[in-house]
Amino acid sequence: MRRIKVGTRQSALALTQTNWVCSQLESIYPGLAIGTEKIVTKGDRILGVTLSKVGGKGLFVKEIEQALLDGTIDFAVHSMKDLPAEMPDGLMIAAVPEREDPRDVLISRDGRSFSQLPKGAKVGTSSLRRAAQLKAARPDLEIRSLRGNIDTRLRKLDEEGLDAIILAAAGLSRMGWLSRATERLPVDICIPAVGQGALAIQCRADDEKLIELLSVLDHLPTRLEVTAERAFLGKLNGGCQVPIGGYAEYQDGFVSLRGMVGTPDGCTLLKEFAEGEQPQELGVLVAEKLLEKGAREILAAVREEMKS
Repeated sequence: MRRIKVGTRQSALALTQTNWVCSQLESIYPGLAIGTEKIVTKGDRILGVTLSKVGGKGLFVKEIEQALLDGTIDFAVHSMKDLPAEMPDGLMIAAVPEREDPRDVLISRDGRSFSQLPKGAKVGTSSLRRAAQLKAARPDLEIRSLRGNIDTRLRKLDEEGLDAIILAAAGLSRMGWLSRATERLPVDICIPAVGQGALAIQCRADDEKLIELLSVLDHLPTRLEVTAERAFLGKLNGGCQVPIGGYAEYQDGFVSLRGMVGTPDGCTLLKEFAEGEQPQELGVLVAEKLLEKGAREILAAVREEMKS
């Protein structure tokens, strides 16, 4: 069996996710040899500003995708929410493993829940999506920019005088730190990012043997959910730097999808819901409903603000 090389970001979470994928494959294919290539992305290099100010899509994947196209790695493990809706020609998602809890969690300094945070509490997040929804639910909150890996953000909770921070449940769970969470935020308060909690195993579209090898990790319900969410994102022409949320659930042959577009200040929050049997069409439908409600104007204004 050939030796294959996997590409990954070098954060502790990225390596943990990649090691999990490798261990799953090695347990299924005894004797499989996988080497790891750590790759630094633009999003990893630029830490001093918020992601929305950096601009562009694929901040955490472009260099890894280029390594795939160049043939220096054979497959890559990404956090699905980092992957733009449009993929470079020649690449594909070979497998989508079963998803972790896609919700966001609140971690407060003194164990208070979201509703119990004091008036004017300082809450750390670098996500416009989270900021918009938190401000809509609690206009009194002061949202502070928070960048860095999970351990860095947890440290900043104490060091920077924050009352709470918001992180993805999935990342905390994969690192074994979910006990730090004070509260899982319900989706009616905070719709997650598209693809949050899911992994994307990406490879070259012409590598048929590797595609077959990786496909054993594919989890159909998760793939259907993610397909709906990514179709929704693609129709809105959005990335992880704009205030868009999408959360799909698969049950009994049907996919339901909640979609959200909001202004960063939380003053306007547009939401839509639909369900159907065709995830791709469902994602487009929910996006079109939001565009009719005014999402196009909101997103155009946000993108203009990002340029300034």
